[in-house]
Amino acid sequence: MPVEKVLLAEPRGFCAGVEMAIKALAWMVRVFEPPVYCYHEIVHNRLVVDRFREQGVIFVDDVNDVPAGSPLMLSAHGSAPDVVAASRANDRYVVNAVCPLVTKVHHEAKVRARKGFTILYVGHAGHDEAVGTLAVAPESIQLVEHDADLAAAAASVTDPSRVAVLAQTTLAQNEWAGVVERTRERFPEVWTASRNDLCFATTNRQDALTDIAKRADAVVVIGSANSSNTIALTKVAREAGCRKVLRVDGPDELDIGAARIVGVTAGASAPEELVDSVIARLAPRDGVEVVRMTDEDEYFPPPRELRELIPALDAVVALILGGDVTAVRAPGGPFVDDRTLDASKVLAAFP
Repeated sequence: MPVEKVLLAEPRGFCAGVEMAIKALAWMVRVFEPPVYCYHEIVHNRLVVDRFREQGVIFVDDVNDVPAGSPLMLSAHGSAPDVVAASRANDRYVVNAVCPLVTKVHHEAKVRARKGFTILYVGHAGHDEAVGTLAVAPESIQLVEHDADLAAAAASVTDPSRVAVLAQTTLAQNEWAGVVERTRERFPEVWTASRNDLCFATTNRQDALTDIAKRADAVVVIGSANSSNTIALTKVAREAGCRKVLRVDGPDELDIGAARIVGVTAGASAPEELVDSVIARLAPRDGVEVVRMTDEDEYFPPPRELRELIPALDAVVALILGGDVTAVRAPGGPFVDDRTLDASKVLAAFP
């Protein structure tokens, strides 16, 4: 039975942090002689990582594997302080593409630790973001992934008035809210950030999907298995009542059975070309209905290290093209115009 209609979530796909990281690595590929190195996967998406590998990027799990003097990017998920320090050794040119929202959580952890708080960090063991955050204040922070972890962490608290809860930015909203509620029952004075740590893009995508999941016979979530926010979307769809929920890396994995109304969304690391290919494979008879929750216009500029390089890069381009080198700070240079670039199109344009 053919698919009648696709309900397409809006917003979906790349968040501002992923946009920033992908474009930054694309700049590095253009600027530096290969190979360019990247500590861990730039984002958790198979197509994105493979596309950069095709451009000569080498992904490493140890910065000591990066030769002296080489260009090195640190991934969007954030890195432990000792990794950041080690990466800058041996004359490497280091670009730290950590998402600003992850940096915010790192800052909160440092401040609470200095003030003597026991920090309960809600996250997934082994996830790159969690590993980096736990290393910011290892003597003061404890990972809480399951209820049993919360009980064990609570037993170690010495001052009930100094307990803080922080979160991995890509969690499902109920994962975070449930732990905060149960922590507050034990420690009524628990500290949380005035604006919770969950990424606004993560929550926007979850909210958009909730309405769709109630109407769809099946929901397709596009994104890789190691993407925390993608897995969170599958949980949201099931909890909203959709009986058939699939996570796919691409159209070849589609298996929706007899579903007539299919909801489609994409995790924050999944490029739009995958959405297009999935919809093309579904070939809905009555077309696509965009279900819009909100508009996103957040923009994160390139990492500081690249921002310092951008005027010089535009000057070189202007010189090559015979332009006015003295005017390169004005809008219009290919590097200055980073805001107008779409990361999905940057990826698709790779040869």
